[in-house]
Amino acid sequence: MIRSSGPYVCSMKNSHDIRRDHGAALDEAEIERGMEEKSKEFAAAGNRVYLPMAE
Repeated sequence: MIRSSGPYVCSMKNSHDIRRDHGAALDEAEIERGMEEKSKEFAAAGNRVYLPMAE
């Protein structure tokens, strides 16, 4: 039996859930605004994919 788990599968499920729950309600401009906001958050966190663990 092959079990799929980990961040890749979790992110796929999250994406699926968001599309299912909100996908039809978003237009291209809203998606672009959301991506721009996340880009700013990423830059503010130092443009690093892996952040240090919090204590």
